[in-house]
Amino acid sequence: MAVNVATKMMVMVLVVFSTLPPLMEASGRVDIQKLRKLAAQNNVTCILVFGDSSVDPGNNNRLSTTFKGNFAPYGKSFYGGRPTGRFCNGRLTTDFIAEALGFTKIIPGYLQPNVTNNDILHGVSFASAASGYDDLTANLTNVLPVSKQLEYLLHYKIRLTKLVGQKKASEIIGNAIFILSMGTNDFIQNYFIEPTRAKEFTIDKYEDFLVSCMIKDIKQMHRIGATRLVVVGVPPLGCMPLVKTLLGGPSGACVENFNNASFSFNTKVQAAIAKVKTSLGLKTAYVDTYAILQGAMNNPKKYGFTETSKGCCGTGEIEFGDTCKGLTTCKDPAKYIYWDAVHPTEKMYSIIADDALQSVSSKILY
Repeated sequence: MAVNVATKMMVMVLVVFSTLPPLMEASGRVDIQKLRKLAAQNNVTCILVFGDSSVDPGNNNRLSTTFKGNFAPYGKSFYGGRPTGRFCNGRLTTDFIAEALGFTKIIPGYLQPNVTNNDILHGVSFASAASGYDDLTANLTNVLPVSKQLEYLLHYKIRLTKLVGQKKASEIIGNAIFILSMGTNDFIQNYFIEPTRAKEFTIDKYEDFLVSCMIKDIKQMHRIGATRLVVVGVPPLGCMPLVKTLLGGPSGACVENFNNASFSFNTKVQAAIAKVKTSLGLKTAYVDTYAILQGAMNNPKKYGFTETSKGCCGTGEIEFGDTCKGLTTCKDPAKYIYWDAVHPTEKMYSIIADDALQSVSSKILY
């Protein structure tokens, strides 16, 4: 009897999996048509983005901060070769996700003056470069903390309500995919290089503090209407060109204690997401940027990379933001994992997007 039950269960599992559309093509890229069909079946309405420079398309252009990327050579590979405020040569992961889902080729910043009603319907980013889960991180550089990003989400909801009515606005937000991507600046800027928080916390306790901040933010998103959430982990911080240049020694090796902090924090983030998924009834997905970047560094030929340790801008060892302004760049950014000494190239972001879309399809749109 037990064997028969087990057999029946196995058949049921196989039937379920056989009905799920395989989203990865032989090339390793996402099958866009199957993904869009799955998104439509699940009534995905838009993308709403929160975070730091990994997902800021230009909100910082409107702020009184030095953390901006609205000048050349940023945007070298973007449409028209123009800088937008993205800390990249081209598009970000969230831009690729939006295009794959059939919304728009770019996600605009909510603070950009030319945001249209169509943008409001298809999704915007509230992210702010140099921000973090810790409000102090954002306050040090005069950018938007998550609390302010969530305040703008409420403004967005009011504008959306005026546009389509309260019931429809609630439906749009309820079926939106919320993306949260930050944490790098908390460690790099606020703990290791400028040891503000290091005077108050051990690294382990600071990780716990950041996770508690993240949970608070997620609960606020849920109160506003979020039901689907993607959380992006922090990359291997010790392998950033800037960190290796400053602290890697003559060999230029990845800095182990930075990577240990990244890995430990990501582990805690995943555990926390599992808890809020149950307690709040959220559908959640996690994007393991640590593993994705490590995979590209360890097997660059698989992705067509030839340079894994330096950025494309300037020397590639220390320049980012203002110090990258007006500098010459490598001939082909698609051969580089990093665009500047901190941020990935458009090519790397597209690889992260493929992984994110696979996670979304299997964890949220099932």
